Amino acid sequence: MLHRRTYKTARPAPARIVAALAGLVMLGACSQEGPPVDASGEIAGDLDIPAPAGSAAAEADRDCLLVVWEQQPSPDRDFDRANDPAEGGLISCSTGTSASQYEATLSALRKAASGEDRDALLGEIGIPLLYIDAEGNRRDMLETDLADREFTEVFSPEMLALMRGLHLRDMTVVPDQGGFFELGAIWLSPGEPGGRPRVVTVNRQALAEAAAAAADTEAETSS
Repeated sequence: MLHRRTYKTARPAPARIVAALAGLVMLGACSQEGPPVDASGEIAGDLDIPAPAGSAAAEADRDCLLVVWEQQPSPDRDFDRANDPAEGGLISCSTGTSASQYEATLSALRKAASGEDRDALLGEIGIPLLYIDAEGNRRDMLETDLADREFTEVFSPEMLALMRGLHLRDMTVVPDQGGFFELGAIWLSPGEPGGRPRVVTVNRQALAEAAAAAADTEAETSS
């Protein structure tokens, strides 16, 4: 799948996550080199994100998951093995945590967005939150910044609708960055090895472009 314009706006994962996986012999088989980024912080040009292939990737998957599971008191091994492959690479190798941890966050986000539960949504956010508005203006937001007006702006009806439909199968991973949805409208990244990811970026500009691209695709298929 080609993402013609993907916003690379997540903060890098903490160095300890990268260091925990850097020593694996097979890491290169499952963690692709990062995509090109232009001066504005966006991925430049067409981005073709390959999936891992072959027995080397399977071996790397096993090694990365072992490192991740060592950090977790009760890992869901079956789920993690079955769902580790993602667009862009393996979740465990690329992000330093497991598929079940991402699924826990996505499930909580779906529930919170469906109920428009402000406290529950705030509980899934990494602070500071990088917020990019519809015009591309960037702002680091603390929890105290998310007062009623700002909260409604960040978590607009369109963003809540996206959150209600988040599924692990739709996530793309980028090594040392985390996982993203809808051209980077939402980025999630763990704060520690094996930990549960939090929302670290909300990008309304990317969401609008994703919606426009979807509309164009629908128009092309119906014509």
